[in-house]
Amino acid sequence: MASTEHTHRYAELTWPEVAERVADDPVCVIPVATLEDHGYHLPIDTDAVIAETLAERAVLARPEQSLLLPTVTHGYTPHHMDFPGSITIDWKRFVEYLVDIGKSLIHHGFRRILFVNGHGSNVPLVDMAARLLMLERRDVIAATFWYLSTPESEELLARTRDSDQPGGMAHACELETSLYLAIHPERVQMEKAVREIPEWDSDTVWMDWNDGPLSIKGQWSGWTESGVIGDATVATAEKGRIWLDQAVLEVASHIDELAARRPRPGRDHHQGAEPALGTREGTQ
Repeated sequence: MASTEHTHRYAELTWPEVAERVADDPVCVIPVATLEDHGYHLPIDTDAVIAETLAERAVLARPEQSLLLPTVTHGYTPHHMDFPGSITIDWKRFVEYLVDIGKSLIHHGFRRILFVNGHGSNVPLVDMAARLLMLERRDVIAATFWYLSTPESEELLARTRDSDQPGGMAHACELETSLYLAIHPERVQMEKAVREIPEWDSDTVWMDWNDGPLSIKGQWSGWTESGVIGDATVATAEKGRIWLDQAVLEVASHIDELAARRPRPGRDHHQGAEPALGTREGTQ
């Protein structure tokens, strides 16, 4: 293993050090986000800052098992383009970009990839990229997840939140504002924080950290004037630290899962097909 002090950051390794880390079979942890409006009080880099912080702290907790890749800053957010500052990437180009990152890692010998996503509308696209990478190479394990989504995390949020439900914790809200306060309080303009929750006109259409059963989004400016959906005014750094610690535990546990998990390469049942990598016949 490389003997430098910065081995947790992939981009700071030399190429011989990268080759050494391949032999450790680490989990390559890739934060994924976007730049978009987060109310009057939060910077547009909120999703990127949160995703990278979660990923880095988890990698530092699992330095032998993982490597931190640079953050994929720009994601899919055309519905936020009514707000100045937002940058969006075409959905197909975004998926292909993530796949190309993964294929590059696979080319160098890495086999375990974890996308730490910080932006809700990236979810189906990051999931697709992970699936495509596993189809690219049968011995690869690629995964993605939405933070603070385990039953333990949901119970913690329900017990410690102060905002209304549903609606108080959707975007630039109590949750994201508290997390940013715990990471970079000097960048948060709390005097500009607002509470803005739409009038939900249905029992099935609403937004919170877990949305209603029927998803209807459209233009973000059709739901909010400030960019906030939620109650940012009740956010605190104390709650942010509690939720941040829980989210880091989630990421670390997913690193553990991917590090220990064996591939499930399957088998082509067509007559004369070559044995798949990772099968009994294909294992060297």
